Amino acid sequence: MSDSEMSRVVPLRQADGQSMTVEASAQERAALARRFAIVSVDSLSADVALEREGSEVAVSGRLAAEIVQTCGVSGEDFPVRIEEPIALRFVPEVVRSVPDEEIELEEAELDEIEYSGDAFDLGEAIAQTLGLAIDPYAEGPNADAARREAGIISDEAPSGPLADALRKLRDG
Repeated sequence: MSDSEMSRVVPLRQADGQSMTVEASAQERAALARRFAIVSVDSLSADVALEREGSEVAVSGRLAAEIVQTCGVSGEDFPVRIEEPIALRFVPEVVRSVPDEEIELEEAELDEIEYSGDAFDLGEAIAQTLGLAIDPYAEGPNADAARREAGIISDEAPSGPLADALRKLRDG
């Protein structure tokens, strides 16, 4: 059903009132780190509740992950803890008459994931939630020191007409 690095296919008939814990294996975490271009995914788990409403399934819960990213400023690797709520809905796939037709989504539809057949991939939805939670511009603890060393920022107060005007506004 899925080419996802972390596939967890859930049959629709088993999705009513279930609570699940999904935990990524070491192999899945390594594949997700490559997919998201980060150093590593040291842990990834999600506790979710599934509530079926006809052919739709509401999923709510929490994702927790420990990842390692590379600081774009200093180039050093640093650990990041991610805690992210999960709130989405699996809905039956809609067949569109024009394949490349632009689709306008309402705000309430933005957390919907289409599925086909009689099952959906909860693991891929969790992987996508992690991918969206990763800050691509996250800076490590030594970013400011690296900027100072490169001469990008200094410990001295900025000077110039704009800095002087802002200081006057701030100081009253």
